[in-house]
Amino acid sequence: MNAAGASSLAKVTNDHRSLLNTGAAQARTLSEALVIDQPLLMRTVWPDAPDALHRAVTEADPLGILQRMRHIGTALAAFATPDQLGSFSRHPSDTVRGWVCFALAANDEATPDTLLRALEPFADDEHFTVREWVWMAARPTFVEELEASIALLARYTSHPSPRMRRFASEALRPRGVWASHIAALKREPDLGLPLLEPLRSDPEKYVQDSVSNWINDAAKTQPDWARELCARWLTESPTPATERIAKRGLRSLPQA
Repeated sequence: MNAAGASSLAKVTNDHRSLLNTGAAQARTLSEALVIDQPLLMRTVWPDAPDALHRAVTEADPLGILQRMRHIGTALAAFATPDQLGSFSRHPSDTVRGWVCFALAANDEATPDTLLRALEPFADDEHFTVREWVWMAARPTFVEELEASIALLARYTSHPSPRMRRFASEALRPRGVWASHIAALKREPDLGLPLLEPLRSDPEKYVQDSVSNWINDAAKTQPDWARELCARWLTESPTPATERIAKRGLRSLPQA
């Protein structure tokens, strides 16, 4: 178990930790997701998996959580059949469903379009951790073809599900959480406007937070761009939602 997991261990009761480790329960908090014994979970979920898979999962255990999930997903992609991945995608454990996100993203032949279609159900998953794993899993592929991926994600900005609208803006945040930065968007945040403009007055706080975090990311390298964008939005769309997004988006900048 890594340091983050160890520091969170005391927050999870023994009984619930046992349920998490055997895939019988979902994580209720991020702390719970971090302390799951993933080698034990894999042995429970797929006890007769090839030894090489179990070794790969054990080897990944000391890694940081994102690299651990990516490593396990890549190993799962190498050994699981499509039918098995389909079964795991419906597993009660949010961590198992997260593995599948990374397994699908490990396909070297996947394009942003084909990967996005494969990951749609995970982007709209009921559980918050899966909705985080999915954009982290997809992000490297999206970055490789950035402008095409922005155009694809922009389609989801009018989706009826706020989870999908949030995915549209969260997946390509310039900095992101636990994710590599996107140099092109740090230099030219205007590239992301097709994702942001349709969401500037979104009624859901879940979406508002993502949009404002996107702007806050960009403000760290392009503060004038962030100020000008928010000023324009407040003029063109003077709604409580836009006001909240603008306030949060500029929170890291000195107040005039």
